[in-house]
Amino acid sequence: MAAQLSANNFNQKAINGEEPSDYDDHQAMAEEKKGEGFAVEEPNNEECAVERVDRLSKTVTEFQEHLRERVSYYLGYPANHNCEHYLALSTLLQFNINNVGDPFKESDHGLHSKKFEVGVLDWFAQLWGIDKDEYWGYVTNGGTEGNLHGILMGRELLPNGILYTSQESHYSMFKIARMYRMDCETIASLATGKMDCNDLRDKLLINKDRPAIININIGTTFKGATDDLDLVVQTLEDCGFSRDQFYIHCDAAISGFVVPFLKQAPKFTFKKPIGSVSISGHKFLGCPMPCGVLLTRKRYIDILSTSIEYIATVDTTIAGSRNGHSPIFLWYVLNIKGQKGLEEDVEKCLINSRYLRDRLKKAGINSMLNEMSITVVFERPPDSEFIRHWQLQCLGNMAHVVIMPHVTVEMLDHFLYDLLQKRNIWYGKLQLAPLLAKDIGICNCVCSVHA
Repeated sequence: MAAQLSANNFNQKAINGEEPSDYDDHQAMAEEKKGEGFAVEEPNNEECAVERVDRLSKTVTEFQEHLRERVSYYLGYPANHNCEHYLALSTLLQFNINNVGDPFKESDHGLHSKKFEVGVLDWFAQLWGIDKDEYWGYVTNGGTEGNLHGILMGRELLPNGILYTSQESHYSMFKIARMYRMDCETIASLATGKMDCNDLRDKLLINKDRPAIININIGTTFKGATDDLDLVVQTLEDCGFSRDQFYIHCDAAISGFVVPFLKQAPKFTFKKPIGSVSISGHKFLGCPMPCGVLLTRKRYIDILSTSIEYIATVDTTIAGSRNGHSPIFLWYVLNIKGQKGLEEDVEKCLINSRYLRDRLKKAGINSMLNEMSITVVFERPPDSEFIRHWQLQCLGNMAHVVIMPHVTVEMLDHFLYDLLQKRNIWYGKLQLAPLLAKDIGICNCVCSVHA
């Protein structure tokens, strides 16, 4: 029978009671090879150009094999590694493509992919329920840049506004508050990871004399929770905030490709009073370089628009010079997949998420899976090499697996077999389970107190 194990005892057992890991030799070899062959060397006159290229190609090939091996154990980070179809675009790497400036404005820089970019933005605008003539957006270098732009928009529209964001928000939110020197109120979260709207109400009432800039999470970083947009809006209105006194940004980096395809899910749309949304392109879509999409309302963008003479266009973005390959890659995969293909990917990931959650519970392991989520949270393994091997993300006493489209049932079975074998080493025959009720809720804790 499982017994309660305190966090301190749990961590102490990891330090003192753990037998050598199967991965120790692998790690030792990796440490020995660290840096070998990767120093930048000046061309050697005694080495002909062909030999030099062959040597460099050998290093790259070996690194490719390393990546292929690590992908087989890639479970904890929210990135899709089904990327083979992008090889068709490799010939574009011979061009330096720069989408400098506003995607809807021409410039005298001819090597850009803005037509592809606008095509991608139109697709996302349709997905998020805003007409072509009412939205503005651009392809970013990732979710953080989208958050930077969205919160900047809110601050420029409401200069005296306070940023409200839950404790489960991505770390970029708190970095943005520091960068923009904004007052920031951290809102408590429920055990599920959702924003606690009772705490939001209390803090809004304390600051009734100042506008509110609210960050809504559509898939929190660690627990995959989705904040209740309708309840947040209702809370703002109940506290006396009119529509011109608040701005809502949606951080949809993780679940921006999940929630829109769920028929029973609450709708996140510009038909509701949101001001902007940021979605990652390298996560669920699997674009092989970090990128994302920022959408906002067209009527807001003039406040950030600046005409730049030497690039002969208008600058409205955070980055200025922007990766011109990313929009082409996004355009390509959206045409390959289509909405039907994405719906199938979402359904597969949801099924596999429930499969992992159910198998963990059956094995007597603390675990949690939020509704509308593909992130399975469970007790943190007390073995750093196991965590490294499976590339798990950890927070306190918790770890998680993010079920991306590349994650198969076979991968999950391999992971589960490895985990259960290691638990015999970590906890012995009693299979002690740590107390995680505070982290994931009493209903998900399987310790002796709550089982």
